[in-house]
Amino acid sequence: MGRDFRGNDRGGGSSRGGPRGRGGDRGGGRGFDRGGRGGRGGSRGGGRGGGARGPPKAIVIPHQRFEGVFISKGLQEALVTRNFVPGESVYNEKRISVDDRVTGEKIEYRVWNPFRSKIAAAILGGVKDIFIKPGAKVLYLGAASGTTVSHVSDIVGKEGVVYAVEFSHRSGRDLVNMAKKRTNVVPIIADARKPLEYRILVSMVDVVFADVAQPDQARIVGINSQYFLKKGGNFVISIKANCIDSTNKPEVVFQHEIQRLRDEGLTPKEQLTLEPYERDHAVVIGEYNA
Repeated sequence: MGRDFRGNDRGGGSSRGGPRGRGGDRGGGRGFDRGGRGGRGGSRGGGRGGGARGPPKAIVIPHQRFEGVFISKGLQEALVTRNFVPGESVYNEKRISVDDRVTGEKIEYRVWNPFRSKIAAAILGGVKDIFIKPGAKVLYLGAASGTTVSHVSDIVGKEGVVYAVEFSHRSGRDLVNMAKKRTNVVPIIADARKPLEYRILVSMVDVVFADVAQPDQARIVGINSQYFLKKGGNFVISIKANCIDSTNKPEVVFQHEIQRLRDEGLTPKEQLTLEPYERDHAVVIGEYNA
């Protein structure tokens, strides 16, 4: 269930953009062996229906609301981003190549799995805006090994940059290796609670995204926004209810976190739960005006 803070309830649309496989192989092999019975007629009918038809080529179209995000339409419908490093996968995700209709060159896209990315889950859930777009500067808190960071890298492109902060050194190694080929990603192995330690590496940004799953995550977003988020910039925070208070209902936890964000000088604009992709998770999107 999605909700903005003007009192409008919105359906979460949990299955929007989900896989569709209807009619995938119908008629695939009709006429495959016509004319070849018992050797009769030699090559009679040799060219008719000579083989099963392959799957139709995928068509990739821009997402109507999110610049830099695309939808692949084929046997299955999927959310995709244009690969910043063609020929390379980050986490063994599926890649799709299509011909550019104008130049004829191959363009490669990477399938964006909503079960492995809170941002992808929010897009498919019907969120109004994530504010991450081509050319944007993004501070990503809780980057882990870089799965979602790599898709954000695809979206912001050559003119944008992703400052990816991760505390774990083990995950940080994967993040650093990923960033070696993605020149628009700046990996930072540091504690997001201490932005002074990496202030020299980060410029002012347009968006702060946080997926830190810590009890004090509202404060973490607030202090990083004070240092790095432009006035009028936007934040997107993923809230995992169990990490904050496992004794309360998720809806109650989400409301407490929204108030904490307000206390940090942040203005929540929209809230969206992430089911069926994530249980007891929500994203809150808003603006920084302090």
